[in-house]
Amino acid sequence: MTVNKTWQEKGYIDEPIPDGIDLVAEIESLKKQKNAVLMAHYYQTGDIQDIADIIGDSLALAQKAVGIEADIILLAGVHFMGETVKILNPNKKVLVPDLNAGCSLADSCQPADFARFLAQHPDHKVISYVNTSAEIKAMTDVVVTSTNALKVVDSFPKDEKIIFGPDRNLGSYINAQTGRQMLLWDGACHVHEQFSLEKILELKKLYPDAELIAHPECKHQVIVLADFVGSTAALLSHIGNSNAKRFIVATESGILHQMRKSFPDRELIAAPPMDSTCACNNCNFMKLNTLQKIYLTLKYEWPEVTVDPEIAEKARRPIDAMLALSKAFTK
Repeated sequence: MTVNKTWQEKGYIDEPIPDGIDLVAEIESLKKQKNAVLMAHYYQTGDIQDIADIIGDSLALAQKAVGIEADIILLAGVHFMGETVKILNPNKKVLVPDLNAGCSLADSCQPADFARFLAQHPDHKVISYVNTSAEIKAMTDVVVTSTNALKVVDSFPKDEKIIFGPDRNLGSYINAQTGRQMLLWDGACHVHEQFSLEKILELKKLYPDAELIAHPECKHQVIVLADFVGSTAALLSHIGNSNAKRFIVATESGILHQMRKSFPDRELIAAPPMDSTCACNNCNFMKLNTLQKIYLTLKYEWPEVTVDPEIAEKARRPIDAMLALSKAFTK
């Protein structure tokens, strides 16, 4: 197809949806017709999560992207996730609903800046969070997610000099847990940076029986206060393993949908952000994706994710290294 110039400028397909159309039914029909698979991150809205063929956090999506038997993979998440899927599936068409769905954390680490930083520390191994562009991954020895970061870092010798980027909060948490002194890139996620310690303390007073569970991308003050710290998937699992019945959840609010589906008997309270009247903390990039955009993306097979083949080849090595280590950890 020839992509409409206006669509190109906007980064997504902007076309009216006919009245009365059943978007879920149409999406399911298009998936079958085009042999397409819909992958969705836990931070997507509930309606998208409910129609996804594969749902998970960053590690699960990367693991499940390997060996997908489909002609088209539509990734409902943010752009770096689409890049990761494309790197792992170079011969498949990988689509995203909106090219504007970026990531503040990935944006905080620009390739030219990171390359200069690495040049200043040539004797360091490089561990990069998955929330990075393909160009950053291409400069990396091994990629990590919040699920496996601690174990991957611990797989290196204790005296190994390590650069960790781009999330300073996750890096600081790992340093504290391992006793290491990794050199940290100064980046952060705008969602996890915005949780209000004061408002969380107010909730703790109001609900003294509630457990505070937090993602390791949160600031140190929130991490110290938390009863449990873990990745998105780990937070979900913890609710099922805990004896508590009430939880204050300090991560992006999209995960609450799966938590409520999985554990309807638990009371879940979204940790609030600073300077906001909203009771939850949303990633504005994740929420750019909608059922309407997914339908139109499948219909027209655009926007498509592309990665320079040379960069993709270099970026795949640290991703494969992570996947291999993660597989070894489970044995």
